[in-house]
Amino acid sequence: MNKFDTLPGFREFPPDACAQRNHLFRVFRTVARAFDFQEYDVPVVEPLDLYLQKSGEEIASQLFHFEDKGGRKVALRPELTPTLARMIAARANSLPKPVKWFNIGEHFRYERPQKGRGRSFYQFNADLIGEPGVDADAELIALLASIFETFGLRSDDVVIRLSDRVTWVLFLDQLNICEDARPATLDAIDKSERRKPEQTIESLNQANPDRGEEIFAKIQELKGLKNLDQIVQKLETCGDQGKQRADDWKSLTNRLEAHGCGSMIQVDLSIVRGLAYYTGFVYEAFEASGEGRALAGGGRYDHLIKKLSGNCDLPAAGFAIGDMTLSDCLASKNLLPRYVIAPDLFLIFGETERDMGLRLSSHLRKAGHSTTYSLKPSGFGKQFKDAGKSGARYAIILGEDEVKQSSVKVKDLRSGSEETCKIQSLVEKIEDWDGEGGISAQE
Repeated sequence: MNKFDTLPGFREFPPDACAQRNHLFRVFRTVARAFDFQEYDVPVVEPLDLYLQKSGEEIASQLFHFEDKGGRKVALRPELTPTLARMIAARANSLPKPVKWFNIGEHFRYERPQKGRGRSFYQFNADLIGEPGVDADAELIALLASIFETFGLRSDDVVIRLSDRVTWVLFLDQLNICEDARPATLDAIDKSERRKPEQTIESLNQANPDRGEEIFAKIQELKGLKNLDQIVQKLETCGDQGKQRADDWKSLTNRLEAHGCGSMIQVDLSIVRGLAYYTGFVYEAFEASGEGRALAGGGRYDHLIKKLSGNCDLPAAGFAIGDMTLSDCLASKNLLPRYVIAPDLFLIFGETERDMGLRLSSHLRKAGHSTTYSLKPSGFGKQFKDAGKSGARYAIILGEDEVKQSSVKVKDLRSGSEETCKIQSLVEKIEDWDGEGGISAQE
């Protein structure tokens, strides 16, 4: 490894890759704004304690953290939710509710780099704060589905697997699992899809001594509830709380159908989301084939803002989409466009006309047209070759004769057609040609 190679887990974005990444960002922004979410931004460096308080001391091993020159322990942000919670808590009294915010930014985790997971990644985050009802959950899930649809992904490409932490807690109560054992039990359930059964049983035994096999068998039964009717029927055996949650399930699925995204939703209790701060409906999106990592994930986290602020208790829900798994998915389905990175116009002029050519290029750029020219003095033939290589739509030729007549010759580099026009009307003519699909062939 060269000592100046890119560090493991980090990526470079030359223009073609940067254009594809920015395509993701444009779709995120367009769809989020259509749902009336507002964009915000935050520092990339935060106090280390912000993440330790939310996730525990063990999270430190997964972070890029260090002591700054002021002696403060800081970390590169691995996620956005703690920062958002802090921001909302500081402004809680002045913000109109509900708060609908989104962010697109870079995040960092010190993990083993592998396909779909790097140490640096970009993430779209959307959060809806201040609304406790299922309409907020439905709005977020509909936003997620709409993002997928805008990229060209349909229900046979992507599935959003929907589950619920409240439902699981009610089921665990029926299994007489005490409150202290719930977090570890839910964590074992969350990881069970990626582990061998004996590993899950071992984790369940650690949380519930001598009951691992018994609880594992019950959990497998519960994970086998694959449609809403089965879940509702089971919840109705859990007393009044169960009946209320059954109503919430029905309300949420009705809302999702009304949003037009019901075909992308799959009820799946195997989704638990390992983070302990989730308090309600949770979901993860995967390719319908079942291959690859999760494309997105989120859920309701009603008490996190109070936990991090100490005095502001607001209901909250949100989700995140990472750019790496999404890009891999889109590329595998030929849905990631190849952008042509090219100027609109290429100016061709002789050395005696260079100053006038530069003035003209400045005029065209200010009019909104990407304009370039050969920086190195060269003949007209070489400049025409450069114009062809550049990918520009039009070549603007400024020679001695054109200068005398205050005009330019314009060549459509796609059709080969040419037209002469006055310099003062060039911008207007370009707009006309663009509207007509280029310069028409001369009769």
